[in-house]
Amino acid sequence: MRCLALRVGGAADHVHILFVLSKTLALSKVVEELKKESSKWAKTQIHPKFYWQTGYGAFSVSASNEQTVADYIANQERHHRRMSFQEEFRKFPKKHGIEYDERYVWD
Repeated sequence: MRCLALRVGGAADHVHILFVLSKTLALSKVVEELKKESSKWAKTQIHPKFYWQTGYGAFSVSASNEQTVADYIANQERHHRRMSFQEEFRKFPKKHGIEYDERYVWD
């Protein structure tokens, strides 16, 4: 999709992907295709009833913070021993003054 993946990682209940968004694609289309193709793979390789939740979160990252975010993604399991993904997700928008509706994040 011409979206260069810089770092992929996560924990048992979520995934983080640091990538360069193509200039010609909408973020929603990239997420839709990513979920669709990875679901096909996961249903054959992990569990036949695998599915992604409906919602997702997406945030832009400045080039100066790219390595920090990549390191954060690489250390997900250790990081989430201290704070759950849901707790962290709720704190992030609040810290940065971002409004969101949880109905569109969690299933």
